[in-house]
Amino acid sequence: MLITWIWIGRFAVIIKNWEINGKIALAPLAGYTNPAYRMLMKEFGADLVFSEMISAKGLLYDNEKTWELTEVEPEEHPIAIQIFGGDIDSMVKAAMMIDQKTSADIIDLNMGCPVRKVLKAEGGCQLLTDVNKIEAMVREIVKNVQKPVSVKIRAGINHKAINCAEVAKAAERAGASFLTIHGRTQSDMYSGKVNLDYIKAVKKAVTIPVIGNGDIRSVADAQRMIDQTGVDMIMVGRGSFGNPWLIRDLKDHFEGRPLQPAPTSEAKIRMCQKHLMMLLAIKPEKIALLEMRSLAAWYVKGIEHSKDFRQKLNLVSRKEELLSLLDELIAKI
Repeated sequence: MLITWIWIGRFAVIIKNWEINGKIALAPLAGYTNPAYRMLMKEFGADLVFSEMISAKGLLYDNEKTWELTEVEPEEHPIAIQIFGGDIDSMVKAAMMIDQKTSADIIDLNMGCPVRKVLKAEGGCQLLTDVNKIEAMVREIVKNVQKPVSVKIRAGINHKAINCAEVAKAAERAGASFLTIHGRTQSDMYSGKVNLDYIKAVKKAVTIPVIGNGDIRSVADAQRMIDQTGVDMIMVGRGSFGNPWLIRDLKDHFEGRPLQPAPTSEAKIRMCQKHLMMLLAIKPEKIALLEMRSLAAWYVKGIEHSKDFRQKLNLVSRKEELLSLLDELIAKI
């Protein structure tokens, strides 16, 4: 009998022979969790990182930009590459390609994205309306790949159709190695507060590891989720925007170290500059600057004189301009 996971000591978990030391996962975030973002969060202590969601059909069509999303740097392991789609055959073929052609450690199936574009493709949360299809999809993928397969879900399509525990059981029966549950429904999108009862229900329903996701913006949020749900790991998403120090604080907390002082305004701006340079190392300047605009706004949020900086941010067209703007902001604080 294959043992797909087992706890070792306080913080290590083995998932189908891959050991994850720690409790902190970085969520798959479309438009954000590229290799630069993931490596930065790894530097601060993330134990498991996820790629941006990747279209199964994009891989099958051999789309160059889609394949770029599968690129993994050596420093990123362990890493899960996440795929989405609504057609079982396409998802199986895409998973096999990830299995055979990438250095990913885990193949993650997106059954929790709430955005309409993904729903129209019958992927993401739309799959939650058909538990039998979920079980069939997971089973076929597990049967055809060597890497462990995980599933990310939400509580249900809406509050009248909460079926996360049923979905979790189906995924486990089909051979999923672990699950991630975001404690909102599709109809919630990102409004309101995460419901920890939904996460707790999933943890109670299965024996495989469960990662809890949603509204982790502080050490207190993470500890509350663990205390109230019993999840094996927590997943940080939007709370990491402009704030890799959250990952550091979580790492210190879980490993019993005192929390370090909060970063200064200058430290935040310098980190923004570092993040920009990491992006420029992997992407053309124009694309890196476009992606950095929203991130830079997060880094400087709450800093004195940042309003003027944000107004100028959308006008930059060269890296030197953005670096200079950031230096000017440092000089003002």
